Parts: sequence; C-alpha cells; structure tokens
Amino acid sequence: MAYVARDDRPADKATRYAEVEAEILAVLDGEPNLGARMATVSSMLADAFPVFFWTGFYVVDLTKSDELVVGPYQGTLGCLRIAFGRGVCGTAASTRQTQIVEDVHAFPGHIACDSRSASEIVVPVLDASGALIAVFDIDATEKAAFDAVDAGALERLLGKVFAA
Repeated sequence: MAYVARDDRPADKATRYAEVEAEILAVLDGEPNLGARMATVSSMLADAFPVFFWTGFYVVDLTKSDELVVGPYQGTLGCLRIAFGRGVCGTAASTRQTQIVEDVHAFPGHIACDSRSASEIVVPVLDASGALIAVFDIDATEKAAFDAVDAGALERLLGKVFAA
C-alpha cells in the first residue's frame, strides 16, 4: 500500500510520520490533560494520513481493569466497550503488543464496529510507569494499509506523548 500525499505533504510515509510527530509534540508541549493529549493525537493523525478511516483511543476502564472503553477518536461511531482479549483492540491490550491486521475479516474474533473497515493497527499505550492506560486504534478501508513503518512510528510517538 503506497502512501498518497495530500496537498504539499511528502509522499514518503516515514517522512510524513516524522513531520506529524514534530507537529503533535509542539502542540502538546506543556499540556498535562490526558484527554486533550488523546484528542489531539487522534485528530492530527487522522488529518495527516488520508488512508486512515478511524483513529482513536480505547482507554482502560478504571472500574473494570480488564475492559476498554471508547475514548477520544475521529471517525464513525466506535464500539463503546471491548473486553481484554476480544478482537484486535482487546488482543493488543492483553498482550501489550502492537497488532497489525492486513484483513480484519480474517482475524479470529474481529469486532466489526463499522463494516467498511478492512485493515487495522492497534498500539498499546503505556504511561511512564509502564502501566497500560489505553490502546490506539487505526482502521483503513483498504486491506494491508499498515506495516512496520506505521508500527514503529506510532509506538515512538505514543511513547513520547504518554510515557515521557
């Protein structure tokens, strides 16, 4: 899947990630509120990559430590709650490993919040102590839209935004 630039943005995906990371970090400089940080990351990444259909966070529920609840996002209606171990988001939460799914319809137990989703990447979000606070989920309407470039860039960005 080739990244397609929009406007004056570079066509190289890794370069675009580096640019949007710098932009996000500049906007968030000094902002302590977790919700504001999540909303900004979701919004700016959704705008930066036209292939992203849904970008957002599922936050660990403070009353049920084995369940995620929808947090700030950009896109169509998301699932409200996801149990750890269920679907791509729940798998990322329970394993604490980034999940790249080329075809969500082939993923066992995939939760179809929107039938237009074809591929997905989910990155665990850890705080400075290493505790899981959320997962960051991105869906695309195209199969195989995500790869190691996405995983590395998103893991690095989320580490800087939430674990620093």
